[in-house]
Amino acid sequence: MTTPAREQLRRPDGSAITVLAVDDQPSITELLGMAMRYEGWQVVTAASGREAVKQAKESRPDLVILDWMLPDFEGPEVMRRIRVDQPDVPVIFLTARDAVNDRVAGLTAGGDDYVTKPFSVEELIARARGLLRRSGATAAQDESVLTVGDLVLNEDSHEVYRGGDEIHLTATEFELLRYLMRNPRRVLSKAQILDRVWAYDFGGQANVVELYISYLRRKIDANRDPMIHTMRGAGYVLRPA
Repeated sequence: MTTPAREQLRRPDGSAITVLAVDDQPSITELLGMAMRYEGWQVVTAASGREAVKQAKESRPDLVILDWMLPDFEGPEVMRRIRVDQPDVPVIFLTARDAVNDRVAGLTAGGDDYVTKPFSVEELIARARGLLRRSGATAAQDESVLTVGDLVLNEDSHEVYRGGDEIHLTATEFELLRYLMRNPRRVLSKAQILDRVWAYDFGGQANVVELYISYLRRKIDANRDPMIHTMRGAGYVLRPA
């Protein structure tokens, strides 16, 4: 039995979630950026309070992850200034303080959640996902629509888009891509692909898989960061670029 793909959160209009990550330590914003891009979210970063307020006005984030201690002023003041323009934007505070009084202070200041350093990236992303759902900033993806990174496949209309550009596929190419997208980040063997896409055994003629993978790559990955990867001796895997 395969594990179902994790639900990808998107805005109600179908566009990508935008998160503003604010911390004066580049290693932390880089780590957060990697984790959130893996979720399919757009990431904007800032290293100071003033920069954070400026970035918030320009990017209109759906969520702010905000360090408590910044070079110019503290997190609660940054949040106050951001909320002048976006009064309902959810905020998660990051801080090295872990005393109960500090946690209470973070929440009474108006923050929606509070995570202490060092933190678990998985826990932070889980809290972010929960906040985004509760805030009404997201819409669950339609069951007939598969999304991996910037690649979108509509099972009902048979439309495929990457980065907003429509991609025209043959019926077999569509079935192959659908199978890959239903199993993102999972290595699929040629035998598995033959069985699920062509529904019968080619008697060892697995080169038909290689042929159709090459067709897909020309259309999906052409002039873009590759998403379809060959795992030598194992099979193929589709991953967000």
